[in-house]
Amino acid sequence: MDLDVLLKRKDLKPKEKTEVMADAIISGELAIVDIIKVASTAKDPAKATCMEAFEYATNKKPEIANMELFMFAQNNIGAKAPRLKWESAKVIGNIAHLYSENLEEAIAGLLENTREEGTVVRWSAAYALTKIFHLSKYSNDDFRRTLQDICESEEKNSIKKIYLKVLQN
Repeated sequence: MDLDVLLKRKDLKPKEKTEVMADAIISGELAIVDIIKVASTAKDPAKATCMEAFEYATNKKPEIANMELFMFAQNNIGAKAPRLKWESAKVIGNIAHLYSENLEEAIAGLLENTREEGTVVRWSAAYALTKIFHLSKYSNDDFRRTLQDICESEEKNSIKKIYLKVLQN
């Protein structure tokens, strides 16, 4: 499958491109490293489509992730494009358990995103942070207090519920 051709196809909607790419990632038809190579030089909309495909694929099959994907997602948590931020955060949330020893920089970026204006960016940061909280290394009082503080300052109930679900257990 030629990724450049897929990304430029006008007959497919972005969601369709994402699904085709994600299925190809899961099946092994497309290599993660090859997608990252293309996405690294692509414009933000195409890069975000690639990240969304990674999110879809890692949600279904987290074990397909490798360190290159983890680093790619981590490096894009602070991107300018909101869609790239939120898809990167969801990838981190999906694979955090595989990289629990490497999460400090990702956590810093996610915490920064909890102060973003965009609701979906904050929602995705909450998703990833609560997934990280489930890991034994981060299931501690300091991280709990951090999440409680974020929850208390969050204005959207839909996002508060994500934090409350893990904090009340």
